[in-house]
This record gives sequence, structure tokens and C-alpha cells, in this order.
Amino acid sequence: MLKKFLKNKTFIISFVILLPMVVVAIIGPWIIPHDPLEIHSDKVLQQSLPGYPLGTDEFGRDILSRLILGIRPTLIVALGATFIAFTCGSILGMSAGYFRGILEKTIMRIVDIVLCFPPILLALMVVGFWGAGINNLMIIIGIVYIPRFARLAYSSTIQVKGLEYVQSELSLGASHLRVVGKIIFPNILSPLIIQISLTIAAAILLESGLSFLGLGVIPPEPSWGQMIGQSRGYISSNPMYVLWPSLFLGLTMLAINLMGDSLRDILDPKLKTK
Repeated sequence: MLKKFLKNKTFIISFVILLPMVVVAIIGPWIIPHDPLEIHSDKVLQQSLPGYPLGTDEFGRDILSRLILGIRPTLIVALGATFIAFTCGSILGMSAGYFRGILEKTIMRIVDIVLCFPPILLALMVVGFWGAGINNLMIIIGIVYIPRFARLAYSSTIQVKGLEYVQSELSLGASHLRVVGKIIFPNILSPLIIQISLTIAAAILLESGLSFLGLGVIPPEPSWGQMIGQSRGYISSNPMYVLWPSLFLGLTMLAINLMGDSLRDILDPKLKTK
């Protein structure tokens, strides 16, 4: 299995991009060159200074330090929300696809209702009631993306349940928990993996969009979306201010999507036989 990962160039490239970002998110507070909240009125909107390689913002704060600390809330929200969506969505989808009947109709109609709303609109509505903050964002974005996992798990479960080896397990008296957990779930994991990567990227974008609008991470704690939103009024005076967080945000989303594609290619049981 390790050889397959090492032979996949897409996985290697995405891994090389994402690993440093994850490491920086973990050790960020100990490697920042300056206090990201410290204001320097004499160094406002500078593109580059000695000790400030990426320049300063409208308050003279170090952009590099704020970029480093801005990784953490973005990844915490994205990974936490994806975990909530994956866990709850997979359970709901497999339950609907396996047991069918009234449970199927109830779950899937609720899923259809939630899918009628664009994610950003639904998130804005809920944030308006619950308020901003990392914990609230994590829960809200997780709930928004539960239907995507639910529908995918639902359709995949229906396909797998009809196969002969699943029916043979049922005829031998295997419990429903064993059939769902030991047989169905491993065989529908491949499409769920690619959905995980898509959801992480979408959650990062959604968190950044909410922070851009001032409804995400609460200032003065930095996040990439918040930095992009603050910098849009200073493009003419310091274009690098908006370029750096936008560049890192786009690069992260691209790497996550590439990693999801490579994991699907490596782990898909249909591709193993080719």
C-alpha cells in the first residue's frame, strides 16, 4: 500500500504542500517573528521591511505572523466541520439506504430540504442567530454539509446491499450492525473519501467567506478570509497585503482537492483490480 502512495505523483505533490501548512498550524505560536496583534503606527501598509518580509497591514501589524496564526482557525473549522458532516451524514445515509421504508423517506426528505438552500445562505442565516466564533462555525458548516455525505452514503449503500455477498451474510444470520459496519461501510468508503477532500476545501472557502464578511473568526484573532476582507480597501496602496492570504488560501484548496483525487485512485477497490 505504501508503494502505491509513493508512486502517485499527485499525492506526493499535495502532501508536500499540505504537510508544512499542518506543521505550521500546530507550532505557529512558537515560530511567529512578531506579535500579530502589536500595532506599529510608523510602519503602516509597508510592502517589505527589515524583519517584516511580507510587509505590514493597515495597523502596522506583521502580515507574516498573522498569516502563520491564520492557518490554525481555518484548519480547525474545516477539519471539525468535515468530521461532523462525515460522521452524521454517513450514519444517516447508510441507515436510510439499509433499512428503507419510512426511515428512508423521513431522512432523505429532510436532506432534500437542506440541499435546497445554498451553503453560504444557510450558513449566514444560522450565524445570524448563533453568532460568530470558531466553535459555532465548526458546528454550522458541519450541519450544512451533512446532506452531501448522506446522499452519497445512501446511494452507495443501496448499490452494495443488493450484492450477493451482502445477501449471503444476511441469510447466515449476521446482525445489521455487522453488515453495515463490517461489509457495507468499507465498500462505500472510496466515494466518501473524495467527498471528504471536497468538503474540507469547501469548508475552508465557506469559513473564509464568512470571515471576509465579518461573520467568521472574531477579530483580532487572524484568519485568511478575514485578512482578505480587511485588505480589499488597500489594494492600491499595498497590493501584496491581499495577495499573500489569497495565494495561500487558493494553494491550500488546490492541494486538498488533488489529495482527495489521488486517495480515490489509490483506495478505490475497482481500480485495484486493473
